[in-house]
Amino acid sequence: MRSVIDILDLSVQELDDMIATALDIIDHPAKYAHACEGKKLATLFFEPSTRTRLSFTAAMYELGGYVLGFSEAASSSASKGESVADTAKIVSCYADIIAMRHPREGAALVAARNASIPVINGGDGGHCHPTQTLADLLTIRRELGRLDHLTIGLCGDLKYGRTVHSLINAMCRYKGTKFVLISPEELRLPEYMEKDVLKAKGVPYTSTADLDGAIPDLDILYMTRIQRERFDDPDQYERLKDSYVLTSEKLKAAKERMAVLHPLPRVNEISVAVDDDPRAAYFRQALNGKYMRMALILKLLDEAKKPAPPAKAEEYTDRFRCRNPKCITCVEQELSQQFRLTGEGKYRCVYCETAAEE
Repeated sequence: MRSVIDILDLSVQELDDMIATALDIIDHPAKYAHACEGKKLATLFFEPSTRTRLSFTAAMYELGGYVLGFSEAASSSASKGESVADTAKIVSCYADIIAMRHPREGAALVAARNASIPVINGGDGGHCHPTQTLADLLTIRRELGRLDHLTIGLCGDLKYGRTVHSLINAMCRYKGTKFVLISPEELRLPEYMEKDVLKAKGVPYTSTADLDGAIPDLDILYMTRIQRERFDDPDQYERLKDSYVLTSEKLKAAKERMAVLHPLPRVNEISVAVDDDPRAAYFRQALNGKYMRMALILKLLDEAKKPAPPAKAEEYTDRFRCRNPKCITCVEQELSQQFRLTGEGKYRCVYCETAAEE
């Protein structure tokens, strides 16, 4: 059964086809009004969400389908200790497709391995958020007219920012992409993203703590929130939370057609005065997320009608134990440890991508 856990589960051709579908939905909404009639989407949200959950709900309704689910772990049997695996098996009895958000990294993969219906990862801890990336890609395409030969500045929380990780994985596959990584030292991009993705693919990038100095060269400025919920140390959060604030004054140095994106919610990192700037694309970005989720739902439900291709054989080892306290393996009942060998010669957890320690 085809699921989307990581943006790399979708090829560039599939991404381009989904963008074309989304653009067609925008131009011809009536054509899709009954496309999912009789189908049910289960939204399993184990942590708070506004945009992702409501855009999935709106997407399914606008396709003529139905929505069931919950918006917090306390409203589900997870509060009684039910595992993600069992939840996925149960919900497969009631729905045709699942959209899930969970604070544990790798939880969506566990759900996909146990569900008998497609699973869409709506965010798993600080790991991946593929449908936000779909929104980002459509926004970049609509704002700048292309997805290649772009200089993209990623600013703020690059360590825990799952939207950043997914966007890097997606944009690395388009020609001429360059990244400028803007963050405090404590929130730098994880080592595995630099080594396994940027360096391994030969994608040009620079790292800096200076937002003002980076702005003039950017085609896209992707601002992110410093996420309180990802910090174990509240003092470190308080020290870093206002590291970057984008203002109208700072935007004076930017290109006339640069686009400012943000996965939202915004806290202090973008002044409200920036909202009136035509380059501020983050609210349009939220709307684009609905259209791309519509395209993804259509794609996965269509593929679910067809015979599943043979599963790709992969080699794993269980001789390590994941040291990431946020990994799903720390809490899921009897979940086997699985590590795969990467191109850099390291073993990484298949659930959260943390490097194994000998």
